[in-house]
Amino acid sequence: MNIQEVLTQKVKEAVLAIYKIELPTVEFQPTRKDFEGDITVVVFPILRFVKGNPAQIGEQIGVYLKDNVAEVENFNVVKGFLNIVISDAFYVNFFNGIKNTENYGFVTESEDAVMVEYSSPNTNKPLHLGHIRNNLLGYSVAEILKASGKKVYKTQIINDRGIHICKSMLAWKLFGNGETPESTGIKGDKLVGNYYVRFDKEYKAQIAELVAKGTDAKEAEKQAPILLEAQEMLRKWEAGDKEVVALWKTMNQWVYNGFEVTYKNLGVDFDTYYYESDTYLLGKDIVDEGLEKGVFYRKEDGSVWIDLSDEGLDEKIVLRADGTAVYMTQDIGTAIQRTKDYPDVNGMVYTVGNEQDYHFNVLFLILKKLGFSWAEQLYHLSYGMVDLPSGKMKSREGTVVDADDLMKDMTATAASISEELGKLDGYTDKEKEELYRIIGLGALKYYILKVDPKKRILFNPEESVEFQGNTGPFIQYTYARIQSILRKSDFDYTASVTTNDLHEKEKELLKQIQVFPSVVQNAAQNYSPALVANYTYDLVKEFNSFYQNVPILPEEDLQKKIFRVQLSKKVGEVIKSAFTLLGIEVPNRM
Repeated sequence: MNIQEVLTQKVKEAVLAIYKIELPTVEFQPTRKDFEGDITVVVFPILRFVKGNPAQIGEQIGVYLKDNVAEVENFNVVKGFLNIVISDAFYVNFFNGIKNTENYGFVTESEDAVMVEYSSPNTNKPLHLGHIRNNLLGYSVAEILKASGKKVYKTQIINDRGIHICKSMLAWKLFGNGETPESTGIKGDKLVGNYYVRFDKEYKAQIAELVAKGTDAKEAEKQAPILLEAQEMLRKWEAGDKEVVALWKTMNQWVYNGFEVTYKNLGVDFDTYYYESDTYLLGKDIVDEGLEKGVFYRKEDGSVWIDLSDEGLDEKIVLRADGTAVYMTQDIGTAIQRTKDYPDVNGMVYTVGNEQDYHFNVLFLILKKLGFSWAEQLYHLSYGMVDLPSGKMKSREGTVVDADDLMKDMTATAASISEELGKLDGYTDKEKEELYRIIGLGALKYYILKVDPKKRILFNPEESVEFQGNTGPFIQYTYARIQSILRKSDFDYTASVTTNDLHEKEKELLKQIQVFPSVVQNAAQNYSPALVANYTYDLVKEFNSFYQNVPILPEEDLQKKIFRVQLSKKVGEVIKSAFTLLGIEVPNRM
């Protein structure tokens, strides 16, 4: 039990003993630096239940705590704030209790399962910077949920059908001369993406030609021969044309092979895959059921709709007049299919950009109205776009920041900065390359994940690789520093420590370590890797302050020296655990 849990129980006990009132909750905050104390009870919320002067109430609770709680050494009251001084013995006992705990802060997996969807790319182009934010968020949230005690399935739905896929296929058929990833040495997803760009180039040229001959611009966009040919290809695919389906399978496999390389380099993985070519017809039977239940209604033209105006939304179509499904229909069907495939799933997280906020509001509401109990546990992990100093990205025009290229650039930037710092004496070239990769990817991931998912990001590669400030490399460097301390500790530092005389910097560090389990739970509840990232930065700042102010290896008192090395080791373990949740590696040397 941490100190906040102990004090919650005891403050409620104090209010009951003094005022004969049962207090539902107790509000805490860290004690301000200019006052003595380790944790502060905020008295003002108690005034809703206990009438009186806040300072006097704080004083009476403080006296009760000092007399009845062994951990409370002293207290002071400043207006409506009860600042409590916790004994050194409590923190030493806490530390001795967790110092050898593996995966401290993580909870054992339960049977409560959740499915986290992320990535979900189109198979007509390679992954780009926007996909990187999506993948990093989805993967990290999945790992955080797992650490909080959930059973997690990581999944994606691959958008492998539709007119955009046919555009790449047609351009390859017209201009590809049979080239393949093997014959060109080009990664499969990039090769297919090149033909998506080529289609757009030809399409625009044909529009310009039609307009020059007197065709209206809007009409030219619809009548361009290459677009009509792509539409015909889609019709053939839907009809099962052998030649078109064979080409579709071949080019999609090129893309899948390319994606796998990117995912491996990015350090993300999946437990299961769904394909839109399998799911796009799902949901139609559910529409029939919804009509019978009165959830949906049919218009005169035969189309099926749902009216959500009472919930502040509007009318939404779920089936066209010709009986074909819309995206909403297949999303309804896919969600239901997943619960059939994985019966233990009791919730889903969809990692999708914030331009789809409305879509997911509607989807979740429809599933609730259809009577699925698990629909209460659906969450849209909505995130903002990623911008670069050079501006917005456009796939069709080929101005996208390619994910593979960005990862290579980050590694190169890390190499350049590390060489300038000149701290790599004794490293082999292979060791240097591995270190540059760890630093470069760590910088990229941390820079993206430290920001609240809902916020838009302006990504600055050079700024992300700084070795000072709130960056991945700064935290990685601190971890490496701790490993250096452990390597230099030429004595047995595994013994139990009996000292109860803590330096204030030791105490501050222990307080930071103690809150890690609640940070993991809070991050899981809020689906926010940013909470873990910024906690880790705060922990590292606290450690560096401790390192600069307190002798560790030069300390002459053996008990204190052992304790400080043990404390340093545990900080390193927590940094590593936290960074594992973010998908970031930590180097033993830097």
